[in-house]
Amino acid sequence: MGGEAEPDNAVLFVGVSLVLGIASRHLLRGTRVPYTVALLVLGVALGSLEYGTQHGLGKLGAGIRIWANINPDLLLAVFLPALLFESSFSMEVHQIKRCMAQMVLLAGPGVLISTVLLGVAVKLTFPYNWSWKTSLLLGGLLSATDPVAVVALLKELGASKKLSTIIEGESLMNDGTAIVAYQLFYRMVLGRTFDAGSIIKFLSEVSLGAVALGLAFGIMSILWLGFIFNDTIIEIALTLAVSYIAFFTAQDSLEVSGVLTVMTLGMFYAAFAKTAFKGESQQSLHHFWEMVAYIANTLIFILSGVVIADGVLQNNGHFERHGSSWGFLLLLYVFVQISRVIVVGVLYPMLRHFGYGLDLKEAMILVWSGLRGAVALSLSLSVKRTSDSVQPYLKPEVGTMFVFFTGGIVFLTLIFNGSTTQFLLHILGMDKLLPTKLRILKYTRYEMLKKALEAFGELRDDEELGPADWVTVKKYITCLNDLDYEPEHPHDVGDEDDCMHIMNLTDIRVRLLNGVQAAYWGMLEEGRITQVTANILMRSVDEAMDLVSGQTLCDWKGLKSNVQFPNYYRFLQRSRLPRKLVTYFTVERLESGCYICAAFLRAHRIARRQLHDFLGDSEVARTVIDESNAEGEEARKFLEDVRVTFPQVLRVLKTRQVTYSVLTHLSEYIQNLQKTGLLEEKEMVHLDDALQTDLKKLQRNPPIVKMPRVSDLLNTHPLVGALPAAVRDTLLSNTKETLRGQGTTLYREGSRPTGIWLVSIGVVKWTSQRLSRRHSLDPILSHGSTLGLYEVLIGKPYICDMTTDSMVQCFFIETEKIEELLHSDPSIEIFLWQESALVLARLLVPHRFEKMGMHEMRVLVAERSTMNIYIKGEDLEVEQNCIGILLEGFLKIENLTLITPPALLLPWNADLSLFGLESSDYCHTARRYQVEARARIIFFDEAEAAHLHVQTSASLPQGPCN
Repeated sequence: MGGEAEPDNAVLFVGVSLVLGIASRHLLRGTRVPYTVALLVLGVALGSLEYGTQHGLGKLGAGIRIWANINPDLLLAVFLPALLFESSFSMEVHQIKRCMAQMVLLAGPGVLISTVLLGVAVKLTFPYNWSWKTSLLLGGLLSATDPVAVVALLKELGASKKLSTIIEGESLMNDGTAIVAYQLFYRMVLGRTFDAGSIIKFLSEVSLGAVALGLAFGIMSILWLGFIFNDTIIEIALTLAVSYIAFFTAQDSLEVSGVLTVMTLGMFYAAFAKTAFKGESQQSLHHFWEMVAYIANTLIFILSGVVIADGVLQNNGHFERHGSSWGFLLLLYVFVQISRVIVVGVLYPMLRHFGYGLDLKEAMILVWSGLRGAVALSLSLSVKRTSDSVQPYLKPEVGTMFVFFTGGIVFLTLIFNGSTTQFLLHILGMDKLLPTKLRILKYTRYEMLKKALEAFGELRDDEELGPADWVTVKKYITCLNDLDYEPEHPHDVGDEDDCMHIMNLTDIRVRLLNGVQAAYWGMLEEGRITQVTANILMRSVDEAMDLVSGQTLCDWKGLKSNVQFPNYYRFLQRSRLPRKLVTYFTVERLESGCYICAAFLRAHRIARRQLHDFLGDSEVARTVIDESNAEGEEARKFLEDVRVTFPQVLRVLKTRQVTYSVLTHLSEYIQNLQKTGLLEEKEMVHLDDALQTDLKKLQRNPPIVKMPRVSDLLNTHPLVGALPAAVRDTLLSNTKETLRGQGTTLYREGSRPTGIWLVSIGVVKWTSQRLSRRHSLDPILSHGSTLGLYEVLIGKPYICDMTTDSMVQCFFIETEKIEELLHSDPSIEIFLWQESALVLARLLVPHRFEKMGMHEMRVLVAERSTMNIYIKGEDLEVEQNCIGILLEGFLKIENLTLITPPALLLPWNADLSLFGLESSDYCHTARRYQVEARARIIFFDEAEAAHLHVQTSASLPQGPCN
């Protein structure tokens, strides 16, 4: 019976198992037999030959016995961490978010319902006189739909991504919650008692603690990844190590669910670390985890088959005494399927409501995919191990029956459910391509034929070997042999109905978004975007793909919140944090927004070009391309605003990109020299190490945006620059510098004036309920403007809302400081009134002055305007071609209407339509105006203003002629 039980024999079993797995994968390729089912059958065969024959399998048999007698906890600890991490890391984050409610329903209430149903069925129908606790223990154990089996099957069958996510996520979470339920009933069977509060506490600690631990390990390891530079081996080794350490810490040290811990860790990596691996690192990581999953799956399914054979053949005498056990195994299989139907049926209304929804066909696949595997088998082995040593609580026969029933259910679900799932998919029509995809395939094959002919035309004649034979070449291109139908564009179908048109639109939108995402990956590898930016961009595409069937392209919607300044930045502006720190955070946010907008526009441009090259000018393609163009409007505006206001930000970002591109180009150059034999490997490594040092320096200490000094910005502002030196120094010491994001309100109409705002960089938009803006084409005020000064001088509430229309760097001076300045130096009063009239003229007469820059306005006020003060009782007349603005005081006109400031005074025969105005409470025409109280009025010569604007515009440099 078997060979000597030497430890080395265990290695032989691993080698033989892998060879059998390789042979199975090779021979089964192209067949409908699932790989995992074949492995389980091979395992049962090996176990039967070892345990069911007299001579056994010699040294291989000894290795089989070593593995079959492995501690069940060790079995889980060896295989589960790698398999769970690989599965959860490969899932799509946006699909996890959409399907999370469905997964929680199936893994929470679903496991509870299944446990109770199976426990009740076993207790009432099986003749073993088991207690309720023991029956529920078996029910909880069999409620674990094994992720190893399910994931392996779904990947083989190529199920839809949405359905795969639900089933795979449910299996991962279900496995964790089922193990938690198993641990609860296991402790009850061993004599521990739990009240309702204790049960809730236990379940909460084990599950929530596992999630917290997984997040903690994820955060720490990703932070560590950030310090690793271009070392693929270390990066991959870290992912492997952290999955095992997290599992061990959860299971052994903290006694929480190791499965949920590793699942959380993998999902956290999927959400935040996928873009940390790029280029060769990403490919190496993918191949490594694919290989780990393949080896682990091969070993665990063959071992499961061996354990099943061991459980049956080693206890054959017991089954002979209980001849009905085989019948009860089949009955239990029926109970398992019925419980699965009930679980999905009870939860179906909610499953259909949440996430992507769930139709009846998908629900049927969900029912049939409830496979059991190595996890349930390992838990049953733990029960058997306990029953052999803790007899007062669990008799050895109970442990034996647990292994028998669990092994049988694993075998039956894999053999029957696993083998027939693909057939069920076919019967339900879920393995068929949509008509839109079939058209694309046909069209692509014709394009392939054209490309093949082009390639043959370039390669058919050779200087050394002569011409090639196209007929023979075509015989080897069998994929293009049956092109006997007329070429047809996938979207040019005359009788296309509305439904097909919508399907075509949806399909092309998805293809364009796939192109956008591919462009993002390319930009990440080229160093055009950072890892954080790449995560944001990828997530926006994923979320947009879920919505393409119901609306136009909307991936920009997911990016807007990352480009705009969130509300907490306004808190930062008002906080007592150092200004330099606030400026740093603001510039960082601005840089991130520029990265996102530039990458978004570039990716869409690349995807549009590729789509047009592939599909040409079809109506559907044009529609999607137009949607893509429209998506970029806000991104283009944001970049243009930054280019006008903070050009140094764009310059620094471009410098980083160019530096990275130059260094990577040099690295590729020396590697090509080594490949062609012009450089020896040692020389190449020496040069490449130097380049990697430079790349690391660029990553750790990139060029930063250098903002101008506050004093320099203030001195260049026209208001400050025109003041006497002594007054200027006093003003500088009382000025607060601030950066405000787009959409920030500086002050509101009707509020008490708290101070003035000096706009240094950026654009501000004004709105007012009182002042008509109907004819204002461009209601903005740019750099060099002084806002709120008029209200501070007159002591009345602000007359309009001022909101930033771009990122704005400005300076705030409190009202009290302005008043102190006037008291200390009355000579500047006239200058301040003139400065206030600049903005006031733009507000009251936008039709005349909004096209003039602030520099032109200052020239107009300084050289071609007059400011007069009138005392009570005086009369005044506004001359033709003049405009007057009442700054302070009160006037009356013939109809005894009282005029209050601010007000626009026009000649008696002025045509309001020429000014773009309508009659309002601030616009007046009269022959004579009577002064009711001391009044200050500034007059502008309208003709001079128009002449100045034309003259200044003509003096601007003109662009080259076409």
